[in-house]
Amino acid sequence: METSFTPYMSLAGGVLIGLSAVLLMAVNGRIAGMTGIIAGIIPPFSADWPWRIAFLLGAILAPVLFLSAGGAIPYAVPVSLPLLAFGGLVVGVGVYFGAGCTSGHGVCGVARLSPRSIAATLTFMIFTGLTVYVIRHVLGL
Repeated sequence: METSFTPYMSLAGGVLIGLSAVLLMAVNGRIAGMTGIIAGIIPPFSADWPWRIAFLLGAILAPVLFLSAGGAIPYAVPVSLPLLAFGGLVVGVGVYFGAGCTSGHGVCGVARLSPRSIAATLTFMIFTGLTVYVIRHVLGL
C-alpha cells in the first residue's frame, strides 16, 4: 500500500498541532512535548497530571472522531514488525539523549527560537534522511 501526500489534511493537522501547542503554552505555560507530557503520567505522577491526561486523550480521540465521522487516514508501514520495533527503540534512545522529542524541539522549541531545539531538529532531520537512504538504497528493505 502506497501512502499518498494529502496537502489539505497535512495542513489541517499542522494547524491543529500548532494551535494545541500555542494553547497549552498560553493556558498552562507548558511546552507541548509529548515525551515530557507522558513522563508526567508515569509513576511517580506529576502534581499536574490532569492536564497531561486531557492532552493525551485529545491526541488519541481526535483521529478516532475523524474516522468515525467518515474520514480516512491512509498509511503504510513498509517494514517488518521487528524492524519497526528496533526503530522505536532507537527513537526512544534518541529522545532520552536529545532531552526531548520532535514535538517538543521541532514544534515548540524552534518556534521559540531555542538554539538547542534548532540544533536538535536539524540533527533529527539529517539522520532521518540518512536512515531512509540507507534502509531503502543500501540495504534494500
